[in-house]
Amino acid sequence: MKTLMRLKWGNRTYAQQKAMWGVIYVLPWLIGFILFFFVPLLASLRYSMSKIQANADGIAIQFTGLANYVQALTVNTSFNRALIESITDVLVNVPLIVIFSLFLAVILNQKFRGRAVARSIFFLPVILASGVIMSLESTSLIEAVNQNSTGGSAFGTLELEGLMLNAGVSEWVVTYLSGAVDRIYQIVSQSGVQILIFLAGIQTISPQLYEASKMEGATGYEAFWKITFPMVSPLIFVNAIYTIIDSFANNAMTELIRDTGFVKFDFGLSSAMAWVYFVAIAIILVVVSIIFSKRVFYQD
Repeated sequence: MKTLMRLKWGNRTYAQQKAMWGVIYVLPWLIGFILFFFVPLLASLRYSMSKIQANADGIAIQFTGLANYVQALTVNTSFNRALIESITDVLVNVPLIVIFSLFLAVILNQKFRGRAVARSIFFLPVILASGVIMSLESTSLIEAVNQNSTGGSAFGTLELEGLMLNAGVSEWVVTYLSGAVDRIYQIVSQSGVQILIFLAGIQTISPQLYEASKMEGATGYEAFWKITFPMVSPLIFVNAIYTIIDSFANNAMTELIRDTGFVKFDFGLSSAMAWVYFVAIAIILVVVSIIFSKRVFYQD
């Protein structure tokens, strides 16, 4: 029996073996998705097209079609504003977080004293922004530091804008960079995982490539753009997708959906909001995937 299995496995091509291992690798996630996510997903789709009322006999579900979607998009005054705000924050924050993470990963990959401590410091905001500590932000020193740094940098930001405008920098670039200064706490707190991913990817690059570039007279700047950047481009893609999903997971939109469902107990409207939000996220992910997939370098 074992010999037969070996013969069957040996007769497969390399591509077929890779596909088989890929299926085995994602099989636990697929089982979990079907058992714990797919059924609630269908239930939320049903709720989004229904009016749900709780009574003595249980939960009464009455089909209403697209009424909840119409109410969310045209009647509810908070939904469109929260949706646009969430999408705008993603479009602004994701490039900043990815660039900042790559820049720090390149620096932290250098050999210097206290490198392990420096890496721990930049990963510390991820720990502070999770779990119980995250729930204390509204009354803790974290929020106070964030507010003080934002208020204290207002005059500095204005001075920075004036300098860049006088230097001939485009106005929209100045606005974007000044917004990055105002969002520095948010950018740093959401960059820990991305820094580790970039750092792991940079350490897998063969040192012989850098040695050969030095022998050819390449500068550090040229080595970054010709070696480091192409080799970590798949990780830029991964981090962009991860950052988009992470940014969408906790913002004003998710709070509105949660309050509508579990405070106002309007589960139909809440489900409709969630599905519109899900479609918006899916469209952004598809567009980003199409853009990045044509520019990612995969080493054979």
